Amino acid sequence: MIAAVAAGIVLSDLDHYAPLDLREPPGFLTQWRLRALKGDPEGCVGVLRRSQVAVRRAPERRLANSCGYSDGVTLSGGALSKLPVMSCPLAAAVVSWERHVLQPAAQARLGARVVGLRHLGAYSCRDIAGRPGRRSQHATGNALDVAAFELSDGSLVSVASDWSRDTPKAAFLRDVRSGACGVMAGVLSPDWNAAHRDHLHLDMGPLDVCR
Repeated sequence: MIAAVAAGIVLSDLDHYAPLDLREPPGFLTQWRLRALKGDPEGCVGVLRRSQVAVRRAPERRLANSCGYSDGVTLSGGALSKLPVMSCPLAAAVVSWERHVLQPAAQARLGARVVGLRHLGAYSCRDIAGRPGRRSQHATGNALDVAAFELSDGSLVSVASDWSRDTPKAAFLRDVRSGACGVMAGVLSPDWNAAHRDHLHLDMGPLDVCR
């Protein structure tokens, strides 16, 4: 068991039938288990509630022209409570990321807590930028664009302003980007292309990418 913990394996990884609990640090199967919640809205909401997350189901947006969702949720009660409707698996991934990546990185790099998250939205019926006819994960509420983080000391960390600097804020942004790759499926930053110069794109789509 000690060897398993040292290797980054959590208890629920050792028995994939054990209930997923987002209070546990993510292990090597966590992303797979989060993705498996797609198509099981009630089970996904159960994971969030079991993990002590206040969650509400959102009204269904009927799928039309490859846009819409049936598993939308909103979160409340946490530091990142002002979030838009997003797919339940993405919401669960965001919770895990906040608890085990975002807050530890803020404390380590900046000596503060993240108390707010400024975003550019989740659901948007549109194609991938520069790829007409290929729907974005935003078209099903399965992606979130994060622009900035409000800290408990009153300061702000902005992707647009701080990413390219040689500062603790820039190091924090890279920590949270890299840490997201262990939880999310798709993670895109300003290192990817100019379209992401001002935000971090986080999604739970079918493709693994970390840039």
